[in-house]
Amino acid sequence: MFSRLLWAPAGAAVAGGIAWAVTRIGLETADQLSSVIGGTVGLLSLAVSLIALRSPAPATPSVTGGGAGGRWVRAAAAHPSYRAPAIQNPVRGRDSQLADLQGLAASRGGGLVVVCGTGGLGKTTLAAQAAQQAETQGRAVFWVRWQDDAARLAHDLTRIAQELGLPENRLRDAQSGRAALVDVVWEHLAVVRGWVIVIDNVDTPRNLGPGSEPTGSYRGWVRPDGAGLLLVTTRDTAHATWGSRARLVPLEPLSSDVSGAVLRDAAPAAGTAVEAAALGERLGGLPLALDTAGRYLASPTSRYRTFAAYGHALATEFGDLVGAEHPQAADPEVARTVVRHTFDLSLTQLHNDGYTLARPALFLLALLAAAPVPRAFLTPALLTNATGQRATGAELDAALAGLHQYGLINTPVPPPAGNGGGQALTVGQVVLHPLVRDVIALAAPPGTDHATCHTALGTHLTRAVQDTVSAGQADWPTARLLAPHLPPLLHRTPHADFANTRNLLTNLANTLHDAGATAEHHLLRQCVLDAQTHHQGPDHPHTLASRNNLASALNALGRHQEAAHLHQRNLTHRERVLGPDHPDTLTSRGNLGNALHGLGRHQEAADLHQRNLTDRERVLGPDHPHTLTSRGNLATALDELGRHQEAAHLNQQNLTHRERVQGPDHPHTLDSRNNLGNALHGLGRHQEAAHLHQRNLTDRERVLGPDHPHTLTSRNNLGNALNELGRHQEAADHHQRNLTDRERVLGPDHPRTLDSRNNLASALNDLGRHQEAADLHQRNLTDYERVLGPDHPDTLDSRGNLGNALHGLGRHQEAAHLHQRNLTDRERVQGPDHPHTLDSRNNLAVSLHGLGRHQEAAHLHQRNLTDRERVLGPDHPHTLTSRNNLAAALAAVARTQRRRLPWQRSRR
Repeated sequence: MFSRLLWAPAGAAVAGGIAWAVTRIGLETADQLSSVIGGTVGLLSLAVSLIALRSPAPATPSVTGGGAGGRWVRAAAAHPSYRAPAIQNPVRGRDSQLADLQGLAASRGGGLVVVCGTGGLGKTTLAAQAAQQAETQGRAVFWVRWQDDAARLAHDLTRIAQELGLPENRLRDAQSGRAALVDVVWEHLAVVRGWVIVIDNVDTPRNLGPGSEPTGSYRGWVRPDGAGLLLVTTRDTAHATWGSRARLVPLEPLSSDVSGAVLRDAAPAAGTAVEAAALGERLGGLPLALDTAGRYLASPTSRYRTFAAYGHALATEFGDLVGAEHPQAADPEVARTVVRHTFDLSLTQLHNDGYTLARPALFLLALLAAAPVPRAFLTPALLTNATGQRATGAELDAALAGLHQYGLINTPVPPPAGNGGGQALTVGQVVLHPLVRDVIALAAPPGTDHATCHTALGTHLTRAVQDTVSAGQADWPTARLLAPHLPPLLHRTPHADFANTRNLLTNLANTLHDAGATAEHHLLRQCVLDAQTHHQGPDHPHTLASRNNLASALNALGRHQEAAHLHQRNLTHRERVLGPDHPDTLTSRGNLGNALHGLGRHQEAADLHQRNLTDRERVLGPDHPHTLTSRGNLATALDELGRHQEAAHLNQQNLTHRERVQGPDHPHTLDSRNNLGNALHGLGRHQEAAHLHQRNLTDRERVLGPDHPHTLTSRNNLGNALNELGRHQEAADHHQRNLTDRERVLGPDHPRTLDSRNNLASALNDLGRHQEAADLHQRNLTDYERVLGPDHPDTLDSRGNLGNALHGLGRHQEAAHLHQRNLTDRERVQGPDHPHTLDSRNNLAVSLHGLGRHQEAAHLHQRNLTDRERVLGPDHPHTLTSRNNLAAALAAVARTQRRRLPWQRSRR
């Protein structure tokens, strides 16, 4: 027994040496020298075979991996050098990928899985966790570190095949040249089940060998033919690299919540979950960066011990914290574990592969804002100006393709036409991960410098903006992408050139206003005002113009209170400096009226617009475009005040003039048609309103695009008209689409988004889907009260609509309570004769009727009928509703009287 113990390791060492020698020689000479050494190897093999014959033979491996054979396969993976690395902390945010890998490892099919993504995403960690799960399931797991050496990989896989029972006679066939070693190994791996082999960090797949054939041809050391699972981790994300039978598992950064959990695993005392999530978002959800920050925060000697303090420090000390250099970064194994250097490995590989523009192109992208960049902006001329070296289009295309292949840039795919994906994605764009951007921007590539690159970027940004503005609507998507990159350009502009750069940004902001790009429009207006105030002071006429523009941008975002404050400030200053009749003063007064309208202060808005209309007719004339704007604004305010006939008259006057002077497709003409449709809707002429809104929707989709805020307004208004016509399902479809689009385009808290949710809920209520309607109205009421305040007319509408939905659910007491509160508030806020006040009185009466309080209901309906006949006219649909409701209430009173005993009846 003792002699066998001595012979066994000696025999294993000899066999391993033979396999290594055969592999090295076979690969280096393409199997042509194997016959030369065959005799020598044969003699040595004979000695090893004689030794092996003296020991009991292992059980024949089962191809199923179960039973005694399965235990033998599991035991084969006990070699220490092939053990997977241990995982110290839980792997978070990768549950779906781990579940997929676990299922593949447990299946009978085997195959090839490629976990891919840029450096620092946790590919090795995910693979190690999957390996640990496979071991728990009873699989034989082997871990191989790719060392950019095909011969070493051949040695490792041959040893693994031997561990899994590769017959010696087949190894001798490879040694003698009768079979290729790679085929011998994979023939065996194809029949033995129950194993998982991980090849980690295969970032140079073209070197996998043997030979120079592509990896995706499956003739080399990486194949999908095994009965077990072959798992490869790599930075190469290209499907073409790995072939059609490989299953790619691309990794993305972690969400902010998951990132926060990772940070709290490492440093549980560093702050709250919210603070951790905020830091995780700042670090872009990159697991390597999260690990770096977590280890720093957990150290008792660190300067910053909380998530918040660390996050603040990143603004000025990024290069000393996450971006710190490592003294041993020359070692690739060290470099891939350090945020500052891990991306450089990929750039070095790309450079060695001939993509010499990859590094400078990525550096230029890193100097821009943390936002998508139009692909068309990246030109050979830009690279030439920045680097001083001639660049061609083909070289730039290849460099960007290489950066994308290694996950250093992303190129979002435009959505299919008609799915409402947004205008910005209709042009090609390039996106950097925020941490890639921060790290790459730290150091300029050889032969370049920050100043030269910034100058080149400024020149080409200026040219791109000029071309975009000149192109008009055709380049609206490009304008939206360029906007975030312009504020730094203005900040770097010297005082002597400030006016030109300010005008450049102002012109692009005007284009964004026309495009309805509210967020980007606001960004540029705020930037220009800040710079204008700094350069020329708060009272300069250009500063006042910039403040006016910013206030209008805020109003378009639904931030009406801020807008009103700025417009009031501007109006006061302009009245004092320019006089009450100056065109700029009249502009400020009109814009203040618009902001007050947004706040629901319709009477004040109407007063300002009436004064402005009178002054503009006197100063500018009745047909001036600004006069038409004032007339339209007054009509809108009157419509909200319930003065629909006056509003319809003014809007009809405006529409006729604009169609004649500006043409039927001018945006202002479309505004007038929309406003006339709203006034007709208020008059109860719903069919005419629907016709106008349908025409406007078609025209706005064609002229402005399907995502423009004005197009969404037309769709909303058409839905409202259809609902009043009893076409509730069509209305609900329009409002559901609009709600989705407005949440995406304007945001979930924008007042117009809340309007869409309100209108969808009302349509659902009319369809009898009362519970869904009540849930939406309850959510909306909470949001309206938070965003607009409890007394805003839209908030009162929402409360009334919730009451209607509760009434539909039979919850009459709750409904009556809401309607009573609403009636009181509307009489105070909007007055007793406002159409919406009459609606509230009607709804309260209906709820009382549902409670069996028919006499009270009849009294309210009688009062409402009288008021509606006076305010709306005898033929208005709402007047007809009141007449019908009064009849129903009186009939209920009569029925109640008949059911009573004679002495219980009321006496006249």
